[in-house]
Amino acid sequence: MTGRLVREAQLRGDESLVVTFWPHPRTVLQNGARELRLLTSLEEKKALLGELGVDRVEVLDFTREFASLTARQYLQEILVDRLGVSTLLMGYDNRVGSDALTARELAPVAEELGIQLLRLDVLESGAQPISSTVIRKALGEGRVEEASGLLGYGYGLYGVVVAGNRLGRTIGFPTANMQLYEPLKLVPADGVYAVDVEVLGRRWKGMTNIGVRPTVGGAVRTIETHILDFEEDIYGLPLRIAFRRRIRDERVFPSLEALRKQLEKDREACR
Repeated sequence: MTGRLVREAQLRGDESLVVTFWPHPRTVLQNGARELRLLTSLEEKKALLGELGVDRVEVLDFTREFASLTARQYLQEILVDRLGVSTLLMGYDNRVGSDALTARELAPVAEELGIQLLRLDVLESGAQPISSTVIRKALGEGRVEEASGLLGYGYGLYGVVVAGNRLGRTIGFPTANMQLYEPLKLVPADGVYAVDVEVLGRRWKGMTNIGVRPTVGGAVRTIETHILDFEEDIYGLPLRIAFRRRIRDERVFPSLEALRKQLEKDREACR
C-alpha cells in the first residue's frame, strides 16, 4: 500500500502523506484493549514509513470525541481543512468514521468534497490475504520467518538493556536482558531464536531466549539475548533485535551443565 501511495503522489507531483492515530483506537474505545499487542510502536512506524519513501506522517490524537466524527466530518474537517488532502488511498477493508463507511460508500462524499478516492485491492501471499491478524498469529506461534515475509521486513523488538541475574555469564553465555520501550509490543512465542542485533551503531549475530527460564526456576517472562563474539558492557544502552528464525522451544534441562551444552549447539545454529 505504501509503494502505491508514494507512486501516486509522485505522478501527481504531490506530497505523500500517511495519517495514523495514537493512542491505538482499541485502547481508547476499550474494544479488546486487554488483548491488544502492537506490531509496530509509533516510532518504529514512522521510521519504516520514512524508509519506504513517505514524505510525511501525521499522527492524530485519537480520543472519544475524535471517534465520534462521521466519515463526512472526518474528510471535511481533518483531511481537507486541516491536511489539504486531494487524493485518498484506502485499503480494501478500510472503514471510515463513526458511521464506518466503506470505500464504495465513501466515494460520492469524497467526490463532493473534491477528493479523488482510490481503493487498494487485497494483498495476498499464496492464497491467503495478508493482514495484521495473520501476522500476529504467526508471531504468536513462533513462525517469525513467515511473519517477516508477510511484513516485508524482519520483525524486531526494541528496548533498553537492564540488569539481570547474570547467571548466563557463569556458564559462558552472558546475555543482554531487554526491557521493551513499547510495553504493548507483540513478543513472539517462547523459545530460542537466531537474531540480528543492533547495538553501539553496529550489527551482530545473536541468539535470543524468550520465556521464563524454567531450568533455573524462573517465573517471569524475559527477553534475553546472547550476542556472538561480543564482550562490551551495554547496560543502559538501546538494543534492537530482528528475528531470523526459530531454533527450538524453551525447555527444562536437568542441570546447568546440560543447559550449557545445548546453548553451545544453539550458538552454532545461529552462526
